[in-house]
Amino acid sequence: MTGTSHGLPSRDECLSLLREKGCDQNVVRHCEAVAELAVKIARKAGADRTLVEAGALLHDIGRCASHGMDHAVLGASLAAELKLPRKIVRIIERHIGAGLTKADAKALGLPEKDYIPETLEERIVAHADNLIDGSTRARVTDAVARLAREGKTEAARRVLELHRALSLACGMDIDDIR
Repeated sequence: MTGTSHGLPSRDECLSLLREKGCDQNVVRHCEAVAELAVKIARKAGADRTLVEAGALLHDIGRCASHGMDHAVLGASLAAELKLPRKIVRIIERHIGAGLTKADAKALGLPEKDYIPETLEERIVAHADNLIDGSTRARVTDAVARLAREGKTEAARRVLELHRALSLACGMDIDDIR
């Protein structure tokens, strides 16, 4: 599956994969909303927009198997089985919040490893996902407040830190990108 000149699946191929694997329409709409925002951020930050769009569209493919925190690990495994490029597998695996440390992963019962997004593209998709609630755009303060209410203060801190770093890369507050 290489619908683009980068060897990445095209938008239509990504959407077809989500549906073929059994993701419901709400998940598909969410992925489309995340991709729309992620591409806008990528444009401002000078990131690979083709990779960001494909990664954002497929970031929740694991929701065809689980709606728990393990959906990222399951999605990455499925993407690897589908022989998708490693860059996309890593975006899927590392998109939860602003990433999970090895200790976070262990506490959640996930394979014990670091799931912190490293590349600019991984960070953009993870953060665009933080700013989309269902298929509606949220502000970073809303995302941080929700995490804080859930007692996830370290996750809230990492989301805010990621927001600041990406805003700096974009030359503007990501909340103002439309």
